[in-house]
Amino acid sequence: MTPRSVSRPSFAARYPGVLRRLPWLVLAVLALFPLLAPMFGVEYYVGFVRRVLIVAIAAASLNFIVGYGGMAALGHAGFIGVGAYTVVALVEAGVGSAWLAWGGALVGGGVFAALIGAVSLRTRGVYFIMITLAFAQMLYYLAVSLRTYGGDDGYGLYTPLALGAGFDTAHPQLFYWVVLALAALVFAVFSRVAHARYGHALRGIRDNETRMVALGYPVYRLKLAGFVAAGAVAGLAGGLLASHNAFVSPGLMHWTQSALLLVMVMLGGAGRRWGAALGVALWLTLEEVLKIYTDYWHWPLGLLLLLSVFHAPQGLAGLFGQGSGGQGADATGELDSAVQERAGREEA
Repeated sequence: MTPRSVSRPSFAARYPGVLRRLPWLVLAVLALFPLLAPMFGVEYYVGFVRRVLIVAIAAASLNFIVGYGGMAALGHAGFIGVGAYTVVALVEAGVGSAWLAWGGALVGGGVFAALIGAVSLRTRGVYFIMITLAFAQMLYYLAVSLRTYGGDDGYGLYTPLALGAGFDTAHPQLFYWVVLALAALVFAVFSRVAHARYGHALRGIRDNETRMVALGYPVYRLKLAGFVAAGAVAGLAGGLLASHNAFVSPGLMHWTQSALLLVMVMLGGAGRRWGAALGVALWLTLEEVLKIYTDYWHWPLGLLLLLSVFHAPQGLAGLFGQGSGGQGADATGELDSAVQERAGREEA
């Protein structure tokens, strides 16, 4: 074996303790940020970081079906819009509780994901991409036609939603901490599910769907369950975004927003635990900074995407060897063992 053939250990392998503690350190810094921001005169960025967290929730849901399930959907922004307009409809109906409105957004996103997924998941490859895109554009034009909720002009949410104990979403710090807690919960749940038996099955479908069918797994139902869960979380993100912006418009559902979300996921690392968060944080931060210096901020971001494709094909998280969903034989190998164990119990 020549020295050139020996691969260097990844950052995660060399410093396992650092990557284990880093998420907790980042969470602590984010929790303290609203208290520290006034000391440095950067109160504006409390709202910016809150927006990053909300978009990261949406990106995490897309990463779950793209990275772990291999379902490259190009209409995910449709569910974000459904969640946002669910909040609008509930507010219009007299609902003043943030928790009821966001819960409705979660359910609304899940219901629409179930309806769309029931049809879309009967296709594969480019056909799946196109049909999810078509459904999202249908939702977009439906929102444009809803004159009750502003149509193409959008709808303003002028009354803050109540959080309880006399507080509402107009309280910037409290709303920030609520969003941070929900983001942490979403990432924790997705991470837990991805490493559970269901997550192993989903990765097996991604790697070799034909083999999973032969092993007796209900592939369609497993994919639909993941698609519905991702749509529900995207709906929640839409509800949070509606409260954050105090405004909702059909532009949330446009296909360009779905494409941008997919770009963020791929930039951070599809199928990586923190890939979605890294991609969103980097993209939105660079966008915010570049807008200060130039009106042509799209060019540097396009260059960044090209560099990522050629030099970091597994995303930013892949550069650090950050945990992924497993590939090929590893995922299906674990499933073979599980099937053999289940068969042995049935024979006994």
